[in-house]
Amino acid sequence: MDRTVLLIEDNEKLNVINRRALESAGYHVLTALTLAAAREHLAAHNADVILLDVLLPDGDGADFCGEIREKTDAHILFLTSKREHVDKLKGLATGGDDYITKPFKLDELLLRVAAAMRRRDMEAAKPPVQTMTVGPLTLDSAAIQAFLNGKDIGLSPKEFSVLRLLVQSKGKAISKEALYESAWNQPMNVDDTAIKTAISRLRRKLGSEGFRITSSRGEGYRFE
Repeated sequence: MDRTVLLIEDNEKLNVINRRALESAGYHVLTALTLAAAREHLAAHNADVILLDVLLPDGDGADFCGEIREKTDAHILFLTSKREHVDKLKGLATGGDDYITKPFKLDELLLRVAAAMRRRDMEAAKPPVQTMTVGPLTLDSAAIQAFLNGKDIGLSPKEFSVLRLLVQSKGKAISKEALYESAWNQPMNVDDTAIKTAISRLRRKLGSEGFRITSSRGEGYRFE
């Protein structure tokens, strides 16, 4: 299996040394000297592990981690020369998974990357989650039922599919077309009445428990 590591390090010498070590360990390595280059890689590739320097010429690695965390499930390991506890906490608070303090030995770096890859394998091997809970709302995918404060709110299978995709989106807008295709298993034609009706019913059934399904022109619907 091809494993991809994105190495973001502005020191050209260290970048080359770390890349060669990772490639020798069997990883496919993408390298970036700047955050701009890293963004280009992430737009075109899926990384399993991201090795992220904190001090970069065009920005702060911790801030960049917060920027990309919702867009990737990659394990993010900070490469930092900062030794202050507060600096390390900032990196973890923005979505980082671990950090290694410079200077470090290559064998330690490779062990950290290997451990991250094993964790990803373990997560992938787990059976799919059958339930999702957001506050008083629970979605049971096996039973195709939604419960609000423990009470079944009586969703149809299509309404359940629409709500599940909205909840999974974590607040991001989902287009009408994507919601329709997910629930009806076919492309949506020009008539969007069915999806609008499903959204209207969901809003009514969710009631006043603090959940909202909002709409944005040109973007779609968002669960909040």
